[in-house]
Amino acid sequence: MPQYMITYLGGRQPVTQEEGQAHFAKYRQWLDALGDAAISPANPLKNTHTVTSDGTVTDKGQTGMSGYTIIEAASHNAAIEIAQRCPFLEMGGSLEVSELM
Repeated sequence: MPQYMITYLGGRQPVTQEEGQAHFAKYRQWLDALGDAAISPANPLKNTHTVTSDGTVTDKGQTGMSGYTIIEAASHNAAIEIAQRCPFLEMGGSLEVSELM
């Protein structure tokens, strides 16, 4: 079955600890509902640096990528439908869905 990477872009941080806990609970439910289709769930990123072609290093990423999840799905459309149910969208973020080669 094809594998897809759901890339998390942007999104806001929860304002309160309670909001964070509620959001995380929704996110865990979404991941749990994926079952075995979630190959590599919940991979947050931090401390991103960019290295340019001339070797310059900056201490910030260019894409705003904040994490990723790898899933298996029957088709690209099925992977998109899974992404559309992700609670990360409720936090103002967006998702990219890419098929892994």
